[in-house]
Amino acid sequence: MPRYGFVINLSTCIGCGACVAACTEENTQVLKELSDEASVPLGGRRDIRVVEDGKFPSVLRISYHHTCMHCEDAPCVSVCPTGASYRTDEGTVLVDYELCIGCKYCITACPYNARYVNETLGGPDKCTMCYHRLKQGLLPACATSCPTDSIVFGDLDDPNSEVAKLAKHAIPVGASLGTKPKVYVIPP
Repeated sequence: MPRYGFVINLSTCIGCGACVAACTEENTQVLKELSDEASVPLGGRRDIRVVEDGKFPSVLRISYHHTCMHCEDAPCVSVCPTGASYRTDEGTVLVDYELCIGCKYCITACPYNARYVNETLGGPDKCTMCYHRLKQGLLPACATSCPTDSIVFGDLDDPNSEVAKLAKHAIPVGASLGTKPKVYVIPP
């Protein structure tokens, strides 16, 4: 069974927002299948935040990807009273909207602030790693849309995969939180 994850190269990311647009478009289509009046909050399930440091002319600009880390020890899963927040066999953290009672404990428990209330669904939502696409043998929309190939996705346990090779030299996001995130970054 694969253990999916991302490596994001912050040195090559240009902050263009193609991943955000692809995420929003892909997940709007998924929501349309669930609801006749589907809309996704601006930014979809992925967001890019820009951090700048320094003083002109030596300014460092980093495009930080704000998304679910699909933690192996996910606090959002452990606090969910109904089991609506769960982890698939591949390790993707998802929400079963049929079981969700809207308590928002998962939103509070997420140390990455990666969950939000989706008004269309009427409850908590998050990045799904485009799980519906993975089941079809496709990559997540964000990874396929990146013009600089800064977002690499794959099986972290496959030593021959590009993502596993890159992860060896990358930093797990928020590793000090003890959640065992599956999103890694290569710093600039």
